[in-house]
Amino acid sequence: MKIIEQYQPSKCYTENQQNLISVIVTAYNIEAYIARGVRSICAQTYRNLEIIVVDDGSTDATGRICDSLATEDERVQVIHKQNGGPADARNVGTARSTGGFIGYVDGDDWIDPDMYERMLGALLEQQADMAVCRYRQVYKTHTEDNSVDRAVLFEGQEALQYYVEEREEYAIQNAAWNKLYRREILNGASFPKGKWYEDIMFATAALSRSKRCIYLDTAYYNYIIDREGSIMNTQINPRTFTDQVPAYYEKTKFLQELGRQDLARIHDYFFYKRLLLFYFQIFDRPADRFGQRTLVEQKSKKGLSEEQEAYLREITDILRRDEDRVREAFGDPFVEARDRKKAELFLKSPARYCRRMRWQERVVIPLKGKIKAMLRVITG
Repeated sequence: MKIIEQYQPSKCYTENQQNLISVIVTAYNIEAYIARGVRSICAQTYRNLEIIVVDDGSTDATGRICDSLATEDERVQVIHKQNGGPADARNVGTARSTGGFIGYVDGDDWIDPDMYERMLGALLEQQADMAVCRYRQVYKTHTEDNSVDRAVLFEGQEALQYYVEEREEYAIQNAAWNKLYRREILNGASFPKGKWYEDIMFATAALSRSKRCIYLDTAYYNYIIDREGSIMNTQINPRTFTDQVPAYYEKTKFLQELGRQDLARIHDYFFYKRLLLFYFQIFDRPADRFGQRTLVEQKSKKGLSEEQEAYLREITDILRRDEDRVREAFGDPFVEARDRKKAELFLKSPARYCRRMRWQERVVIPLKGKIKAMLRVITG
């Protein structure tokens, strides 16, 4: 790994604009957003783009707006298809594409004017297979941008390792949209049709094939966090168990077959840690405060809906069934002792685990915050 402070790729790698970038845009019932998203791609300083917009069976005006956008810019191609989900839409768009480099944009988001010029320039200058950038998190009330003026060059499987370790300082993530890929590393790769959380295995496979990856610690992508109706704005739901959990199991198997048992254990740790967190969030939020419209109204004595009770049983069954794997994962030296204790406590008693978590959230953490505030006042 090499950190390059205040990195700006040389324009000599993009000034002739000979390399074609295919940008696949997925769109489904986002009539209020799609024009902004597509126009942000059309406005790129790097002009040699093939913009493929896939209207995934929209029932609002999205499809008509896409067609109108195609009349504004000859680089825009529109594909209308029956609804099959974002994974299928991306696969259809990728199959149509002809560029030597491929990027993805969700139609309700938008990108900065120099995103692809910067990413392609960095990729070519560093002779990398992938470029990854940071992204802004756009809320209704504010925007969060943790950009740092630097780049990080990953060699071999370093990017894969930091991705699996979920290093917060490197926003690599599962997302397909903050990355630019050489077409060669995507050969044979596809998104699982009809599945949510479709990025999980796609990102893992792409990173494993990348011999060199350049990470730009600057936000060029604008990601809407809290759009109503967004899949990513959905909390735990039935798809968590039908789509997300199987994808995590597949990711573990993939890492094992890659010969990275160490990363497989670390991935398992984050997977089971998420389930533990889901369990507490459900247990600690009665149905009338949980914020999900699909919850069954019938509630138990604990104030939980039937659906929430089913989620708790499902999580408990997974953690009990995988107890040996859970213990192995939380026993890894990478894991902090406090997380190890939480897992052990859950395996002994889920109720005691929840009481411990509630005590920490409502007493310990606020107390620590007050102590830190007092110390800041005392020390000036």
